[in-house]
Formats: sequence, structure tokens, C-alpha cells
Amino acid sequence: MPKLTDYTRYADAQQFANSRALWELFDGNRERLNIAHECIIRHADGCGRTAVRVAHADGTDEILSFDEIAAGSARFAHWLQANGIRPGDRIAFMLQPSLPFYLSLFGAMLAGAISVPLFTLFGPDGLRLRVDDCKPKLLITSADKLEMAGEIEGLRVVVADAGLLEEIRRFPQTFEVATRADDLACFQYTSGTTRELPAAVKHTHRALVTLMFAALYGTGIRPGDEFFCPSSPAWGHGLWHGTLAPLGLGVTTGTFSGRFDAVRLMKALQDYRITNLSAAATHYRMMKNSGKAGDFKFSIKKLSYTGEPIDPATLEFIDRIFHVPACSMYGTTEIGVVLVNYPGSSDYLVKPGSLGKAVPGLKLQVQNPDGTQAAPGVIGELMVWRRDRWETTKDLARMDEDGYFYHAGRADDVIISAGWTMSAVEIENTVLKHPDVKEVAVIGVPDATRGQVAKAFVVSDRPPSEEFVDELKTFTRERLSQHEFPRQIAFVSELPKTPAGKVHRKVLRDREAAAAAASA
Repeated sequence: MPKLTDYTRYADAQQFANSRALWELFDGNRERLNIAHECIIRHADGCGRTAVRVAHADGTDEILSFDEIAAGSARFAHWLQANGIRPGDRIAFMLQPSLPFYLSLFGAMLAGAISVPLFTLFGPDGLRLRVDDCKPKLLITSADKLEMAGEIEGLRVVVADAGLLEEIRRFPQTFEVATRADDLACFQYTSGTTRELPAAVKHTHRALVTLMFAALYGTGIRPGDEFFCPSSPAWGHGLWHGTLAPLGLGVTTGTFSGRFDAVRLMKALQDYRITNLSAAATHYRMMKNSGKAGDFKFSIKKLSYTGEPIDPATLEFIDRIFHVPACSMYGTTEIGVVLVNYPGSSDYLVKPGSLGKAVPGLKLQVQNPDGTQAAPGVIGELMVWRRDRWETTKDLARMDEDGYFYHAGRADDVIISAGWTMSAVEIENTVLKHPDVKEVAVIGVPDATRGQVAKAFVVSDRPPSEEFVDELKTFTRERLSQHEFPRQIAFVSELPKTPAGKVHRKVLRDREAAAAAASA
């Protein structure tokens, strides 16, 4: 009997995609399920089939098999138990994609613990905020992060080095799982799309099943694909769509490790003969800006992007270099992917710049301020029907007469820069720790390369200078994250406030927009 993965047409998705068909793709059921088993263990058949290809920034390749990850994850799960870790405990790990990363991710889940991947570029403030939120029993990280992590009182830190790998080898290479489908499996962090400070979105093992609709129709993933996603697996796209979804279907996936380099990425796409690429809009923009794409031969048949809209010049680059349509997929860490463009569907028209249409089974609507449905072409708040009510996506959108949705901006104070979601409040809180800063407000402003960048408006008694600007950038970057700092800084005498005394960021955004229009 055909499975959902046997169908590729848009019409088939509308006819056959349902919950029962999704569950047929997995070994587990609505009572018993384990992500590590579904993604790794059941595909480990002793044949050494490749699970993950890691393209390291230094030019080396790390090829990991299902067999190797399965045995190592089981040993890691036993090691966790031997170290007092119990089901429900949080295991945080701040590692680049590598064998220790995947052993931590899947080993914790096998043991019934909760995996908490953390971005490797977090500074002490960024790390502390998340540790304080999830309270892990253990943090596994690299040697270069040991000193910073060790400053967090009460946090047990283990270095993922050759010594740790040697230590876990004494444990059995099989592990009997006992998790239920509704047990918590992973805490996924976002930078404040619904709250001012980072909050973990808590996923159960069942989330792998619900994710698969978005994967099948957002990235077009199918058995037989050679998949690659350069997004960091510490964030939603890289973890769920770049790692768990393909591995859950037994598909070989690939990722990038280290400081991103567009030429290194394109070499990996060529060498691995990648047929299905899913990346952030910025990755494509950086490939275009490198001017080196013509030096490589690609095998891309399906291509998707997420994080932000793609500019027309980059869309033209994709058409010219890859010869396949650029398929947007839209969602947030909280609500998941809800709009897709069905890559690989021969009967679906991809409209350039569109967010696409709803994932099968979902209902979305653009609404006016009074809650009524907006007419085609009218901008309103994008809402998704969940739990018998409309829930906001915190974004603005419009829908055309053919049912395609188009992004029309953010509805809150979140900043999306080069595909990263950043919290204005989180940046402000770190800048305010500088002894010479009295007040600060941060907003997103347009940027030709990154889509948006963070701009800080600083009130200080210290005279403005380029030295002061550089000092504030470095101060924030080193404490929060290498990507999360104000790339533009303006010194002001005071900040606009609401009657309640809160900083009025909208006034700042309106001023910036007016200034940009005047100079255009």
C-alpha cells in the first residue's frame, strides 16, 4: 500500500495527507514513541549507511553512519544513567555539529531525558539566560567554552572531547527505550517571538510526527534525496527540518560546522551531490555575493528557504544557478511551519516571493483589526486556526485571489537579521550593563545584505565617538551572542516614551522609516 512519501503531487497531498497516514511512516504509535529510535536506531542495519555529512569550515568532511550514531547514542544514554541522570532531566549541549553533538542529542532522548541544544556563539549572558530558564542537570560543551560555562554557579559542565568518547565506550551499544509519545523530548529556544526574553518551546516525542507534514511539503524531503541544511541545529530550522525530519525518514542529511563560508558550502553541495537544499535566505544571498557559484556543478532538484523573504536579485541568482524554483516555507518556533510551497510538486505553481499555501489540514486567514477576514490584497494579521480558535503568528500578511500568502512585516518587536530571530529586549538588557549607558532602545532597520539589522539608540553622558560605538558592539557581542548585537548605534539625548513610561519603539521605527524615505 502506498505511503505518503510515495506521493509528490500537490493534489495528492490534499487528498491523502492525514494523521493516520503520517503515523504509518513510523515504528511508534500514539502511546509509545521515541525520537532517537525513529531517527537513528531503526535505520542502523549494520551496513554503514551514511546518516550525516558534516562540512567543516576548515575544509574537512565528517561522515557519520546510522550504525555509529546508534551505538554511540546508546552508550551515551547508559553513561547518563550512570551519572545520575533520570527521565525528565534536562541535558544541555553547546556544540558544533559533530559526533559528540549527535550523541548528546539522541543519547539524552534515548534515556528519557530532555535534549536542550544551545547556540555555540552565545556569550555568558546569552548562555546564562537559557540555563536559568531550563535548569539543566548537565551542560556538555567544547574545551574553548569551558571557562565561560564554568562561571555559572551550580552548573555541572562536561567537555565533549576524546576522553569523553573513550569513557562512554565501556557501556553497552544498545539501549531499551521506554518513553511515551507525550513525554518531553526537546527544549527548543527562540529569541522572544512571543515573549520579551528567551523561552523554551517544549516538544514531546510526538512532535516528530506532527513535524513531518511540514517536512514533506515544506522541504519536499523524500527517501532517496541527498539532503543538506546549513542552518545551525541549535535553532528550529536546522534541528527539525535539517536534522530530525530527514533522519526520521532514513534520508542522509548534511550540515555546516564552524564559521559560515559560502564557497565552502557550495563545494560541499557539489562534492556530496546534494539534490535537496533547504537554507536561510541569507545563505543564498551570500552564495550570490561570493561571485563563485559559477565555479561549481550542482545537482539540486528541490530547493527551499526560510527565515525571511528573498530579494529579487537573489531569486534571479537561484533561477540562473540552480534552475529550480525557490520555495519559501514559513513558520515560527512556537507554531511550527504552516505555509509551504510544495517543492518537487509538478502540479503546483511557485509564485516568486510568496509564502505559499497552507500545510495540508491547516487553516490560515488574514484578519482585519476587528477579527474579520481581510479581502484579497489587504494587509492584516496572519492567524492560524488551532485548538478551536484563531491564534496569532505575530506577523502581518496579505493573500491574493489564488490563495497564496505574502509576508508584510513583523507585528511585534522581534528582529530577523540574516535569518536569525533576535529579541530587542534581550539586546537592550545586555547593552544596559555597560557602565556608560543610561538608557537604550533597540529596533530592526533595513539592511541590503541581512534584511534587517539591530540598531541601538543610546542615552549616555559619555561623548559620542567611533571608539565608543565599537566598544558597545564588542561588549554586547561578547556577552550575548556573536550574531546578536547592534550593528548600528545612534546616540540620543532621550528616548520616546509611552504615557506609562515605557520606551516607544514604534516612534523610533517610524522616524527611521521617514528618514529612509526622505533620503531615497
